[in-house]
Amino acid sequence: MRPDYLHAARALQLGREHAVEGEANRALRLYDESLGILRTLPPERTRDILLAHTHLAYYQTLTLIGARDVDHHLSQGVSYARCTRDPLARAIAEECLSGLDAVL
Repeated sequence: MRPDYLHAARALQLGREHAVEGEANRALRLYDESLGILRTLPPERTRDILLAHTHLAYYQTLTLIGARDVDHHLSQGVSYARCTRDPLARAIAEECLSGLDAVL
């Protein structure tokens, strides 16, 4: 099962790199790849942390390109960040929520 986590984490990392480089469509495809892998795995802290990071990265990338209907990824990312208590995921979630007058 570890190769699945590594593959999902690598897709997330590459997606973030493409998003920073302005290649949003490529980034979104990589996030979809990561989410697809993670959704097949049984619930577990590592999976949930990666889901939090992937949903939040997806939200941030969609927000950068001005997409609509991004609330699903924000709510999923925040939810996973809350339940895992991962400090980095929580910090990213709070940053995403900061412009929405909401608190984690």
